[in-house]
Amino acid sequence: MSLNTLDALVSYAGLVSLATASVYLGSLSSFKPPKKKKDKPSDDSDSEDEEISERLSSSDAVWFPVIGSVVLGGFYLAFKYLGDDWINKLMGYYFLVTGIFCVWNCLISASKKLIPRTSNPRLTSLPLKPRLLTLLLFPLSTLPSLSFFLSKSKSAFTTDVLALSFAHTALSTLKLDTLRTGCILLGGLFFYDIWWVFGTSVMVTVATSLDVPIKLLFPRSVLSLISLVPAPERPNMLLGLGDVVIPGTLVALAHRLDKHLEAKARAEKSTNGPKGTTYLHTTLIAYSIGLSMAFAAMHLFQAAQPALLYLRHVVPFYCP
Repeated sequence: MSLNTLDALVSYAGLVSLATASVYLGSLSSFKPPKKKKDKPSDDSDSEDEEISERLSSSDAVWFPVIGSVVLGGFYLAFKYLGDDWINKLMGYYFLVTGIFCVWNCLISASKKLIPRTSNPRLTSLPLKPRLLTLLLFPLSTLPSLSFFLSKSKSAFTTDVLALSFAHTALSTLKLDTLRTGCILLGGLFFYDIWWVFGTSVMVTVATSLDVPIKLLFPRSVLSLISLVPAPERPNMLLGLGDVVIPGTLVALAHRLDKHLEAKARAEKSTNGPKGTTYLHTTLIAYSIGLSMAFAAMHLFQAAQPALLYLRHVVPFYCP
């Protein structure tokens, strides 16, 4: 096996692992256990646990490719006729603020899983009565955004931290209402991807010109992975964040279905109902297979591939 082939396999495996882990954790966060009616809110009840979500309907899914095409075309024309300096600077300010709050949200979610509530007291003397860790984590959450915004050479690590936080926040808040909506969404974006990747060079041009953390990066060579190559010279392989979030919403729907069927089986005191995370794990494996197929095709043909071309057929096939 040549060194170039080894480098490619390491990069593909790294991106598939990052994307799959992001989809898995985002799917877990998309489910919020319903509060029991008999439970009365107490002073210690956490307002941060309240569900804030955006339901995506079938009519919304139909408009996704149209709106995406308009936005993509707008960026392409702006880069072509106006240059990319001021556009990247303007978008940089937006993602600076957005990145801080998305990383903050992820850190708060992680702290709730790892640290008991008794060790994280509520500060009742302050407005909104925030918890101690909520305030302590805010300065930490500013570091990735500030590092990305102030650095001329955007490191893959900083880009991935921000991109993964965006994906996690999107998957935990953007929820499909039905499987039908998910199939419509993937179906529409299937043709969207084919046209903008194979039909024109628009998507590749925008993806490589837009210097914002909306893509996952992984070093293209083993030497750059172990930091033996200077940062400006390190080549990176990329995966658009849309190829993580869009299929991820369907995986998250499968996880919520698992939880619904478990609750239904408990209510009926049935021992024959599904147990565990049957649909979540099945769709997650399907997602990994589809993404691996996309990278295999890219390596074989040495050309950019629309990942949804492969994910469109694999993920819904394994969905309930």
